[in-house]
Amino acid sequence: MHLDPLVLSRLQFAWVVAFHILLPAFTVGLASYIAVLEGMHFVTKKEIYFRISVFWTKIFAISFGMGVVSGIVMPFQFGTNWSRYADATANILSPLLGYEGLTAFFLEASFLGVLLFGRHLVPRWAHFVAALMVALGTLLSTFWILSANSWMQTPAGFKMVDGRFFPTDWLAIIFNPSFPYRFSHNVTGFYITTGFVVIAVGAYLIRQKKFTEEGRVMFSMTFWLLSVLVPLQIVLGDMHGLNTFKYQPAKLAAIEAHWSPERRAPLTLFAIPDQKDETNHDVIEVPLLGSIILTHDLNGEVPGLKQFPADQRAPVAIPFFSFRIMVGLGFLMLGVIMLSWWLRLRHRLFEAHWFLRLCQWFAPIGFITVIAGWVTTEVGRQPWTVYGLLRTANSVSPSLTGFDVILSLIGYMLVYIIIFPVGIILMARVVRKGPLEAAKREPIEGGQPRAPVITPPEYNPHGH
Repeated sequence: MHLDPLVLSRLQFAWVVAFHILLPAFTVGLASYIAVLEGMHFVTKKEIYFRISVFWTKIFAISFGMGVVSGIVMPFQFGTNWSRYADATANILSPLLGYEGLTAFFLEASFLGVLLFGRHLVPRWAHFVAALMVALGTLLSTFWILSANSWMQTPAGFKMVDGRFFPTDWLAIIFNPSFPYRFSHNVTGFYITTGFVVIAVGAYLIRQKKFTEEGRVMFSMTFWLLSVLVPLQIVLGDMHGLNTFKYQPAKLAAIEAHWSPERRAPLTLFAIPDQKDETNHDVIEVPLLGSIILTHDLNGEVPGLKQFPADQRAPVAIPFFSFRIMVGLGFLMLGVIMLSWWLRLRHRLFEAHWFLRLCQWFAPIGFITVIAGWVTTEVGRQPWTVYGLLRTANSVSPSLTGFDVILSLIGYMLVYIIIFPVGIILMARVVRKGPLEAAKREPIEGGQPRAPVITPPEYNPHGH
């Protein structure tokens, strides 16, 4: 059996990134949420924000550790599996990744120590600042990583010399044409992902009737936030789509499984793409809506894959279906948000047990959506690593063998299959213990232990 090192290297990188991206999708939003809680505790002095902050900080610490372990192997693959890519892009991508380490990772890691262990060693305001720095660190990390990845999607500010990319304008490189849209779309998606996890945990605490007050605060705060972010994400996604239409028309054609350029084009809701015969089967479509959504013009022309050589087209079925999964889940999220509005108006947001259970089931929806979006973006870019300039087939290490890659792939799979379930189990234990248990042993300034706050085992909304 022939082991193709290119195919296996792509599978290995996909395996590593697909697992790793779950962690920043959670920790970026969670770090900001903890900073908000610390700020509210600092300003209002209310103990409930302290308890919730300690609770989520413990979960953040576990997630951060998992993220470090799962992410540290990614750069090594550039040298082992993708040396020709690394050689060609090193003058641009190496500084961007270096900036991520210098300005983001060290900032985040340094202040995380204060956040975790310094509550009794530093003043309350300093602890709040530490939370802000951790949140800033996660956002800076996202900034640099997405700048590098966006440059690969829409390269700018460079010149080619002997097959290598050399920078000519760093501002054009960092703020390349797709970066503003991808950064805003991803960060908002990360916040939404975290939001649905917080809502699920809040729903669990309310249903268990052990930490109802904390659960209600988590539940209500996060639904207010998502009421803004979910509709905003739909707008940002539309703006990102217009940017893709302008700079990556072949990707857009693959996402829509659109074969021939067409004005007043329909929107394909469902189809079975047939790449060999350049057609779709079992099509469900809405007339005219494709041009309206994709170009914002009823008479706009939607690009077709036949405009591009066959060897420059992505594998259509994958981005076609992953994009529809992402959009479908996004509208499901919007449906849950609209249900929360209706229940809040009826003063039943915390009492509708069917809704609380539904929210628990929605805990992983953000992660699935992020993975679907990532697959759409990365597979839709194929067959390029640097869009239109460096092919994936020309990026793999020349001396690499399929046997080498299959061994490392099996190793990565085994390690990740152990790490992630263990991390989830540890976080689930923190959730089961609850916010009060998490905060009981937390000291405050001056080394004096904080007296535990006793809450009733059950909450009665009528006060009986």
